[in-house]
Amino acid sequence: MSIEQISQEVYVEKAPIVKVAQKDIEYLKEKAILSERKRVRLCTHKDVEEPLHEMLIVLRKETYVRPHKHLHKSESFHIIEGLVDVVIFDDEGKIIEVIQMGDYASERRFYYRLSSPYYHIPFIISDYVVIHETTNGPFNRADTLFAPWTPEENDGEATNQFINQLAEKIKKFNLNSLC
Repeated sequence: MSIEQISQEVYVEKAPIVKVAQKDIEYLKEKAILSERKRVRLCTHKDVEEPLHEMLIVLRKETYVRPHKHLHKSESFHIIEGLVDVVIFDDEGKIIEVIQMGDYASERRFYYRLSSPYYHIPFIISDYVVIHETTNGPFNRADTLFAPWTPEENDGEATNQFINQLAEKIKKFNLNSLC
């Protein structure tokens, strides 16, 4: 790989033909450990203006990705490694779907696509999750809305409380879904 580091969490592949191997994922996992928010992404699109954005995202279990929704965008996840519950909320914060995901061998769902602007969060189950995410560009920060009923990412105590409460809500949702 011929990557350029853009920030502590963002890398961009500069080669005209992008190829990723297991050793590259291991490299990204090492970088995720070192990053403050315990996550990194490798962008395989060349810049934010491209119409198609593809990223390999590594999230550690202890990271908190604030629930958000994307205006005017679709998003898909293909799980390469690890286990994650993608939690979908309505506008008031009620869970409407929990998608239990893992790699192909896990027998969980390994792919999902979100085509409507629902609030969502990846709730990481394993130590790491490695996701191939695809979305449409160009990137515009204003197209991402954060759920107003959730804590900001830099509020450690509130995020821990939110994650603990969310874990209980996911359990209840999954139990009720079995009925």
